[in-house]
Amino acid sequence: MNKISLSLLFSFFLAPSLVAGSFDHSHKALDVLFKKYVSNGLVNYKGFQSDESNLNQYLDSLSNVSETEYAAFSQPEKIAFLINAYNAFTIRLILDHYPLKSITDIGSPFSKLNLVRGTPWKKEFFSLLGKKRTLDWIEHEKLRKDFSEPRIHFAIVCASIGCPALSSDAYAAPIIEKQLQAAKRIFLTNKNKNSYDAEKNVLYLSQIFNWFKDDFTKKGNLIEFLQDSFSVKIKPDAVIEYNEYSWMLNEQK
Repeated sequence: MNKISLSLLFSFFLAPSLVAGSFDHSHKALDVLFKKYVSNGLVNYKGFQSDESNLNQYLDSLSNVSETEYAAFSQPEKIAFLINAYNAFTIRLILDHYPLKSITDIGSPFSKLNLVRGTPWKKEFFSLLGKKRTLDWIEHEKLRKDFSEPRIHFAIVCASIGCPALSSDAYAAPIIEKQLQAAKRIFLTNKNKNSYDAEKNVLYLSQIFNWFKDDFTKKGNLIEFLQDSFSVKIKPDAVIEYNEYSWMLNEQK
């Protein structure tokens, strides 16, 4: 057998594995689902229940990505992959226990002080990059640790009203900068979660800025990070008060 024949034979057997191992960085399957079942940041979980096979197919595509394949992703591809994985697997977790009033109903009881790193986020209920993982792992061991990108906190959504609004678009590498900036703007201009009373000089902020303050202050103080997000200039000596966080399910009524 000559070299050309060997090359063709090699290509024939190799091609299927290459196709099987390829990953759709447009996250089109998730984008279609989100456009159908997410509106104004709220989720139609009953709709997702009726479309579980497509959700599971997308989740399987995430789980099939190996560490080696992930390592070859660009940074924007990695961030988009992890944000979408967090949001999609969170929906899977809710569906596994639906109906419920709050994600905090999942697992054993725990105090409010423990909620940010509580039971639901420590459940090993999915596989990612070759191992069983938790939502905490995606957020704290990957997104927060591997990337200096505080805006991820406006993109990942833990199925609660107090969280940022879930985008009806899947995140994708080519437009992720625009998407992260939009997520920041939408969250900070939601007066139910963040506002500034210029007369009293009080900044009312989501607990997210309290829990993850270190992530927002790596390049300056918290007010400097927030300054361009309010219509009125925030005074440097503004008093910060943190709003109560709602853990009620972010479900469409």
